[in-house]
Amino acid sequence: MQTPEHYDLLLARCRTLFLAKTHDYGTAWRILRLPSVTDQIFIKANRIRTIQETGVQLVADDVNEEFVAIINYCLIALMQLHLPKDTPLDMTPEAVALAYDHEAAENRRLLLAKNHDYGEAWRQMRVASITDLILMKLHRVKQLEDIGGAALVSESVEGSYRDMLNYAVFALILRGEG
Repeated sequence: MQTPEHYDLLLARCRTLFLAKTHDYGTAWRILRLPSVTDQIFIKANRIRTIQETGVQLVADDVNEEFVAIINYCLIALMQLHLPKDTPLDMTPEAVALAYDHEAAENRRLLLAKNHDYGEAWRQMRVASITDLILMKLHRVKQLEDIGGAALVSESVEGSYRDMLNYAVFALILRGEG
């Protein structure tokens, strides 16, 4: 299967889970400030790394599901970044689906452009290295958040969320998902 098809399949799975949780919990995620979303992604990525390093997993939640959670939290961050400030905390399922689909489509476009330029180099990477890249991006985002986004030469927080989302997609593909 080619990367675009893998992306579509994995994002459809993530979307289904996200919209099911929206049914169950509403849009409780809207209360989260971006640093809280960043911390949630960090928790997921750190757990993956701990399991990779120790080879021991004491909680039944699958590592692949943690990568799915990273994808959905990155999409939450992107939605939070781009929703108008006056968007109510309680959004309709249709509005959530529309915002989710918009951000996922933007990310797909970025993934395909970077894949073209980098020649799908990620296919030669180890999943542990991808986990490390996610954690590195998280530390960068936390630093940018801590300095109020006043970066001199760095990529934006948005770009980092988009990269982390794509790294999680790559990890799932390498782990045989999709």
